Amino acid sequence: MTERVLIKDLAAREDGPVRVSGWVEKVRDQRYVQFVVLRDESGAVQLVNGGVLREPDPENPRSDILVPRTTTISELTHGTFVTVEGELQHNERVKLGGVEIQIETIEVVTKALPDNPVADDSNIDVRLDWRFLDLRRPEQNLVFRVQTTFLHALRNLWVERGFIEIQTPKLMASASESRAELFEVEYFEGKAFLAQSPQFFKQMAQAAGFGGIFEVGPAFRADHSFTSRHATEFTSIDTELSWIDSHEDVMELHEELIVAGLTAVKEKHGEEIQKLFNVDLQVPARPFPRIPLAEAKEIVKARGYEVPRADADMDPEGERQIAAHVKEAFGTDFVFLTDYDSSIRPFYHMRNEENPQLTKSYDLIYRGTEISTGAQREHRIDVLEAQARDKGMDPAELGFYLDFFRYGMPSHGGFGMGLNRVLMLMLEQPSIRETTYLFRGPNRLLP
Repeated sequence: MTERVLIKDLAAREDGPVRVSGWVEKVRDQRYVQFVVLRDESGAVQLVNGGVLREPDPENPRSDILVPRTTTISELTHGTFVTVEGELQHNERVKLGGVEIQIETIEVVTKALPDNPVADDSNIDVRLDWRFLDLRRPEQNLVFRVQTTFLHALRNLWVERGFIEIQTPKLMASASESRAELFEVEYFEGKAFLAQSPQFFKQMAQAAGFGGIFEVGPAFRADHSFTSRHATEFTSIDTELSWIDSHEDVMELHEELIVAGLTAVKEKHGEEIQKLFNVDLQVPARPFPRIPLAEAKEIVKARGYEVPRADADMDPEGERQIAAHVKEAFGTDFVFLTDYDSSIRPFYHMRNEENPQLTKSYDLIYRGTEISTGAQREHRIDVLEAQARDKGMDPAELGFYLDFFRYGMPSHGGFGMGLNRVLMLMLEQPSIRETTYLFRGPNRLLP
């Protein structure tokens, strides 16, 4: 049997016998010729049946082949999976890749029901209900090839730097961030919590002497939000490294990873992204602008928008406004907002020596949306305990975590970044529902 060929490889082959398999995307059943558009995981190709014969013809010696083939093609439904053997022909007049296949045999492997529940104009909820069908779209296929390339580039950089990949547990005995966003689950005779982030375990690796580490894994937030950028389960990109002087070291690594990832994506998928998403992907120059949060608020105010929050944080519109300023002033889609007030940062963020009200932390804004938080961590046990008390926390409840710092902890820092949100902004999609393989939100647990 002829070996199956991926559709993307057909253009590079010489004319001759070929075998392809895929899903029927379109059938044009004309009187004397039949056309089928077939799509596999790599692309689409036009199939041609020029030997149309709808009734047996005693004078045609191939009648017993042509009639069944014609009937089979006429009855094909959208999404039916077929295997076709035929003659590959290069034809520059064919818009779909410049090649076509003259059908010799067609085998229906699995037949699809005639009424496809997903149409071109189906809304996002319908498409998510039938996600496996939605994922057949070329745009969705590209999303996850982009994701693969992006993560591969990040991993290459980490590994080149001697970082160690870890997998941290997602069942925890206590909160890693805020109890307000915890999912509680039954755990034998007790209870456990789904991890909001690998933060404590990343820091444990620093105490263990691992130095630079990274993880790409699930995180969970019991956030009753229906915005385009929130999910109850998401993929978090995390890294932590030892022997840093300040959060500037973390930012330098962060922007280096971003540039490496976007460079790889642009080189491998740039043309397809332009074609399918109409996005001219840009690789940012380093260094990214760094703007202290207080200064960013003044810039935003000068643009006519005053952040209305009661706390010291920036709001989504403020993020969009500062991103617009940075795009105009620096021509980049990325900006670090730095020096966040300690009142809105976790107890483990290091304070600024000159102004203890500020932390050595940052948010990374991409195209007007926050994608990451990073910081230098506090590694001195006495300071860490005092900062926990300042937050109204009892150090006794942080026993296992604080033990990391009692036996020698180097200076360290890191960040966590939402993968699905990065992809959403990179491809200019309206929601992370488009860039998450199977989205989870307050009202979605299926499929």
